[in-house]
Amino acid sequence: MKKIVLVGRSECGKTTLTQALKGETIHYHKTQYVNHFDVIIDTPGEYAQTKHLGYALALYTYEADVVGMLLSATEPYSLYPPCCTATCNREVIGIVTKIHDERADVARAERWLRLAGCRQIFYVDSKCYEGIPEILEYLKEDGDVLPWEKDENQ
Repeated sequence: MKKIVLVGRSECGKTTLTQALKGETIHYHKTQYVNHFDVIIDTPGEYAQTKHLGYALALYTYEADVVGMLLSATEPYSLYPPCCTATCNREVIGIVTKIHDERADVARAERWLRLAGCRQIFYVDSKCYEGIPEILEYLKEDGDVLPWEKDENQ
């Protein structure tokens, strides 16, 4: 599978998405440092929220094939400036999280991610695993077999 680095503000859902992509039980866990998993790099929100740590975040994108920019549908603003994906030499996808929250404005979050330069957008509710299969399918490479495909190939 393609390796993805997840970036975004604190509490936008990076760690919860990581747990869902790995098929784990969802539980709150504050990310204190950059976590490397097989094909997922989970970063602390402070890296996206702090100018000097943002430089380090840029370096972690070199370890991945895809950059996943997360934005919660409940956010009143976006950290991502217009056209910021143009500075990245990796594929960049947008991931709108918390799509079923009562305060969610999914269309606004999508607009902000598109303004940042994301062409491919995924809509996720990690707690009920909605949108997870679509992201895994996107990250799939030739020869990869996803869990739900095993029965078909046996």
